[in-house]
Amino acid sequence: MKRLSHTLALLWLAAGAAAALALEPANPKTNAKARAILNYLQQLPERADKRLLSGQFNGCGPGAAKPDRCQEIHEKTGRWPAMIGLDYADFSQGGTGLEYKTVNRVAVEYARQGGLVTLSAHLRNPANPKSRGPWEQGADLNEILTPGNEAHARWMHELDIMAAGLGELRDAGVVVLWRPFHEMNGGWFWWGARQPATFIEVWRHMFDYFSKTKGLDNLLWVYSPNHGDKTAAYYAGDRYVDIVGLDAYTDFVDPQHIKGYDAVAKLPKPFGFTEFGPHGAHNPPGDYDYPRLRDGIEKHFPKTTFFLAWDGKWSLGRNRNAKQLLEHAWLVNREDLPAAFAAR
Repeated sequence: MKRLSHTLALLWLAAGAAAALALEPANPKTNAKARAILNYLQQLPERADKRLLSGQFNGCGPGAAKPDRCQEIHEKTGRWPAMIGLDYADFSQGGTGLEYKTVNRVAVEYARQGGLVTLSAHLRNPANPKSRGPWEQGADLNEILTPGNEAHARWMHELDIMAAGLGELRDAGVVVLWRPFHEMNGGWFWWGARQPATFIEVWRHMFDYFSKTKGLDNLLWVYSPNHGDKTAAYYAGDRYVDIVGLDAYTDFVDPQHIKGYDAVAKLPKPFGFTEFGPHGAHNPPGDYDYPRLRDGIEKHFPKTTFFLAWDGKWSLGRNRNAKQLLEHAWLVNREDLPAAFAAR
């Protein structure tokens, strides 16, 4: 009982004494550690330093462990990113399904070392029984929500797999920044560029199923449109979202090249760059001067609390001056996070 009381006290301190700033999570049953992390993020923009969390995407499914992008960054900079990004999609053997065992092993290890975890899922199109990936069109969002048909059954099967993985992380003490249906305002995924009202029903269905039916109280729900048009149009509401952000692939961190920030930043939630990649969405040269990202955030996107660099040649360890970026006074790396956030 003494250890439990001490842990709760640390979580309260980590959340900050400014109760007036405390955010109520979307899920009223969200656990104490997730609440502390949410309020920590909310307070970061008020700080003079240690106010921007570094993040690195590490891979999908069975590829989440190797190559280890976070390890690569540490070898080159002496720093560990504050946040590791992972994805439950399994792109092996020419298709895509869901695989969480490898992802969870990596996530638990990183969280036990004191890092934060964000997860996404490139889901198969449930309208197609032979779907080979998320880049298909033709899903009827109303159909997948209607019990009694095959598309709905396939959708519920996918939800159950993801819930099983997220439940393992809950039981291991890992809080997850859960980022479903990313880039929903773009037309390249089956869930994207749909009628906002219908998409919002799909989001809320997942939220209710995971929160109420599956008891996943370790999730912070992240809304992450692609930068551009209609960035706030698909927002499911304050009672269904905890964190907001933008995905952006560009060398130029300014309003001319990253559009839609103002609409998302107006939402009453912490903001982050949920994916960032220099150059563009394809074939980056790997020569980006990464301190430009922080400089652009300071000048143009002041509400930003974290960024998640994508992997491959977009990653921090594959471009220029990552050490200079991670050593800046603004940056929060893994060793800078409150100890109470670590998985136990």
